Amino acid sequence: MTKLRTPALLGLAAVLASAAACKSSKTDPAPAAAAAVTAAAPVKVEPVVRQRVSEKLTYTGAIEAGQKITITPEMGGKVAKIYVEEGQRVSQGQLLAEMDTESVALQVKQAEAGLAVAEANFRNAARNKERMDRLVAEKAVSDAQYEQVKLGYDAAKAQLDQAQAAVNLARHALDVSIMKAPWAGLIASKNAQVGDVINPMMGGYGGGGGGVLTLVDDGRVKVVVEVSQSDIVRLQRGQKAFVKVGNGELKAAAGVVSVVNPSADPLSKKFRVEVTAPNPERTLRPGTFGSVEFEVVSHENALAVPQKTVFENKYVYLVEGGKAVKREVVLGLKNTTMIEVLSGLQEGEVVIVEGAFGLADGTPVEIRK
Repeated sequence: MTKLRTPALLGLAAVLASAAACKSSKTDPAPAAAAAVTAAAPVKVEPVVRQRVSEKLTYTGAIEAGQKITITPEMGGKVAKIYVEEGQRVSQGQLLAEMDTESVALQVKQAEAGLAVAEANFRNAARNKERMDRLVAEKAVSDAQYEQVKLGYDAAKAQLDQAQAAVNLARHALDVSIMKAPWAGLIASKNAQVGDVINPMMGGYGGGGGGVLTLVDDGRVKVVVEVSQSDIVRLQRGQKAFVKVGNGELKAAAGVVSVVNPSADPLSKKFRVEVTAPNPERTLRPGTFGSVEFEVVSHENALAVPQKTVFENKYVYLVEGGKAVKREVVLGLKNTTMIEVLSGLQEGEVVIVEGAFGLADGTPVEIRK
């Protein structure tokens, strides 16, 4: 009996296992089919908008003060006093420095004494000429006597003029030994110390040739850039420009192109362009570098999309009905971030700005924020 039951039980187990296998094979196709469906690609979108699109040229150049002058006395001598320090702001007409005026003051006194002598001699010669004029009218003197007196008068007059000129010169030397600010600005550098001997005839060479102080007007700045041959034809005097420093967080008010050199540098083959801009907040520092943006062409109310949405300069991807749709476009102007679309898109249509790489026309997409 035991031997007969065992084969029967084994047969029953085989039948149950076969039935379970058949049932399992009938319920598996659903998950497999679901896995076969392509998952929607996550994307970010932006609408097509109308805005002003400008084509710009950007160059980097050195920022310089609008005005710069070396404060130097007209007459050479020793520096007696300096009233300002480097980095100090000064007002127009403010006293900056003085030269040693002891010898000049003595020259003034000497010239004034000579003038007094010349005035006395001239008064005496004038009285002699008046008497001689009366005697000539009475025919009481000869022509030779009259000529001698007249020559004395003319010589005294010339000596008086000479003495007056000497006084004026000495006083001028005294005046120019006092140095004042020609305009309000910033003391950019202190080029001499008290006791240094200044020789203005040396210019910027040699000891004492660099003047006493350097004054700059940083309320306006200028930026000099070197422009290529292809771009110089797009720039002209009076054209608007923007000056930026750092990452562009500091921007000067709109400046203008003040100089366009029509001749290229013989070595670099580039053209010198100068831009001036107001700097009321002093955010642009002379001696540093800045970038200049020239706006060369602008289109108002243009259809525009971000540049990163355009592939191969000819097509974009839109989202329609939950799927990516490839659309060819004709492009126009572009700036640093946006590009104009001349045809192929309508205002308000939605273009893919992130996640479009690797998409194909008709790929299911899911819009993410």
